Amino acid sequence: MKIIRSIPDMRSISFHCQQQKRSIGFVPTMGALHQGHASLMQRARKENDFVVVSIFVNPLQFGPKEDLKKYPRTWESDVQWLKHAQVDAVFIPGVHEMYPKGFATLVDVPALAQTLCGPSRPGHFCGVATVVAKLFNMVRPTRAYFGEKDYQQVCLINRMVEDLQMPVRVVACPTVREPDGLACSSRNRYLSAKDREEAVKLYQALYLGRELVERRIMTQSNRLVKRLRGVLTTIPGGRIDYISVVDPVTLESMQTIRRPALLAAALWIHKTRLIDNVIIS
Repeated sequence: MKIIRSIPDMRSISFHCQQQKRSIGFVPTMGALHQGHASLMQRARKENDFVVVSIFVNPLQFGPKEDLKKYPRTWESDVQWLKHAQVDAVFIPGVHEMYPKGFATLVDVPALAQTLCGPSRPGHFCGVATVVAKLFNMVRPTRAYFGEKDYQQVCLINRMVEDLQMPVRVVACPTVREPDGLACSSRNRYLSAKDREEAVKLYQALYLGRELVERRIMTQSNRLVKRLRGVLTTIPGGRIDYISVVDPVTLESMQTIRRPALLAAALWIHKTRLIDNVIIS
C-alpha cells in the first residue's frame, strides 16, 4: 500500500493508472475508520482496478462551535487498518497543502444545503462540496463511494458532479449498522456506555415511522413527526435537532406521504450529534 502525502504525487499515480486504462475507486474519509468505511472500500475493491482512500479532517466543514479540535485523529491506526483492507493507496494531504495561503474559491450547492442539517450547520455543505471537488481533481477517480447515512451529502455531491460535468460516477452505498441498529459513525466513540444504549432509539424511531407510513396508519408528516418526537424525547440528555420527511431527490418537505420519501432525523445526546435516515417506499 502506498502512502501519499503530496498532491503532485497523488496526481502522478492517478495519471499512471489512466495511462494504463485502470479504473480508480475512491473513498474519501476524515479518518477514525469503522465498518461503514470498510463496506465502501469493499465495494470499491470489487468494482475497480485501483483503490484510493483519503484521510483529511476538513476544517471548512466545521462551524466555529463544532468539534474540529476534538474530532478523532487516528491516522496511525487507520493506516495499519487500511493495510489489511486491500487498499492500493492512502492519500493524507496536509491542511496547508489543501488550502494554501490566499485560497479563496468555494463550491456551493445552495438548493440542497438549506434543509435538514443545513440550518443548524451553516457553511457545512459548502465546505463538503469544496473539499470533495478538490479531491476529485487530485485523485481523478472513475467512481467515488459515499455512505447513505450522510444522505444529504450524497445528494449534494451528485448534484455538484452533474452541474459541473465532472467525469466521475458517485456510488451511494447502504448505511452500515451495528447489531442493534445504530448507524456506524466516527462520532459514536464520543458516547458514554449509557448514552450508547439510548442512542439506538434514533434508529428505532425512524423504523417505527417507516412502518407507520408503509402500513398506511399515518400519511401526514406533521402527525408522524409528532409521534416520533414522543419516542426521542424519552432519551436522557437528548435534544432533537430535526425530524423531517422530504423528497428523496430534491430534499423538499413533504406534507402528505403518497410517494417514496426520506425520513431523516438529527439528535443530540449530551454533546454528541447523531444523524440517521430511512427510505419510505
